[in-house]
Amino acid sequence: MVIGDTVTVAALPAHGTVTIGRGEECKVRIDNRSVSRRHAILHLGPPLRIEDLGSANGTFTHDRRSPTDTAGTYPLRRLSRESLEIAVGERVNLGSIPIVVRRTDRAPSAPGSEGDIVLSDPAMRALYDQATRAARSTIGVLVLGETGVGKEVLARAIHDRSPRARQPFLELNCAALPAELLEGELFGHEKGAFTGASQTRAGLLESADGGTVFIDEVGELPAAVQVKLLRVLEDRKVLRVGGRTPRTLDVRFVAATNRDLQAEIERGNFRQDLYFRLNGVAFTIPPLRERVTEIAPLAERFLAAASRMLDRGEPLRLSAEALGYLERYRWPGNVRELRSVIERAAVLSSGEVIVPADLPAQLTGVAGGSAPPAGGGDSQDDTRPPPTDERERILEALDQCAGNQTRAAKQLGVSLRTLVNWLTKYKIPRPRGGSSK
Repeated sequence: MVIGDTVTVAALPAHGTVTIGRGEECKVRIDNRSVSRRHAILHLGPPLRIEDLGSANGTFTHDRRSPTDTAGTYPLRRLSRESLEIAVGERVNLGSIPIVVRRTDRAPSAPGSEGDIVLSDPAMRALYDQATRAARSTIGVLVLGETGVGKEVLARAIHDRSPRARQPFLELNCAALPAELLEGELFGHEKGAFTGASQTRAGLLESADGGTVFIDEVGELPAAVQVKLLRVLEDRKVLRVGGRTPRTLDVRFVAATNRDLQAEIERGNFRQDLYFRLNGVAFTIPPLRERVTEIAPLAERFLAAASRMLDRGEPLRLSAEALGYLERYRWPGNVRELRSVIERAAVLSSGEVIVPADLPAQLTGVAGGSAPPAGGGDSQDDTRPPPTDERERILEALDQCAGNQTRAAKQLGVSLRTLVNWLTKYKIPRPRGGSSK
């Protein structure tokens, strides 16, 4: 489901029915005012069916009985206390919220696999060439870069290109665990070492013996754990919590952070000796805004993966206009944000081509002002009219939002002013009272 600019995933059972709505009692809860408390029932079948429960704002599907053109767009069909068979990957709107049932057994390749790496930027090619040479040794590696830039992908590539490729690659995100659990996760514990330690458990370091340990967000390690990790790096032995006998380790360490560790050392938050141990060789991954040539191939790869998940026969394509917005955006969330944007667009698209209206407002530069282009220069004018094949999309959004122009503009990813300009250009009558919030 798409709520605002976020794609939210809810796991479904293999069979049976699932109630969807705003109420606490619903199995899939959507906290949005356009969704009724008990809005619809999803019958998982087979066949897969959606049943409207008399919702206030309607349940909408595309009416495949009367296609309007050859581009694959269809007029909307509103269900009212009736059910309709739908296909996996087909979009259904509950009020203004699009939902799609997709498969989980067609997952894209694991991050870091050769098929997931795009190297069209010269700086990235040079970086991966250096990383390949470093991978052949046992030297510690420190990967630096902004959040979402692809640090884990590089870490996995180093492992895959090393003599340890057939051995475990295990990772720990230090920011994802509370401090009191980090020590046990890394080093393991003996039975009775603390309350709840009902059995002996090997830690991440022992479990990765012979392989590679990837410590993500290493800058978040508490001081006490930093001391113990430093001892492991120096002695290549690990002592479990509550244990007395150290165990010999053979692991390759790759650490990553988005923090400035030199600054953290000066503040007293990170040990200098641990930094030197981790930083055998450092690689800094440039942000996505500095490697614009990789945006198109990455977007196409993510779009192909999303199309498979949605059971589309042919992968969705990016329009030139949509790609232009992607390449001008600054990408504060980097590759991770790009993947999220593409998955959202795949869910929202009703045709075979991703167009600007499928993109969130922060990309098209409407709701909060345009994001500056990646190479500098003036921002886009949000009064720019949409492609002519968007007239049907505008009508569709207005219908889904019961004529409320503010909500329709938000769903289209544009400002109210832009929507009004489009209505004038395409000679679409403004709904009465439709601009009210």
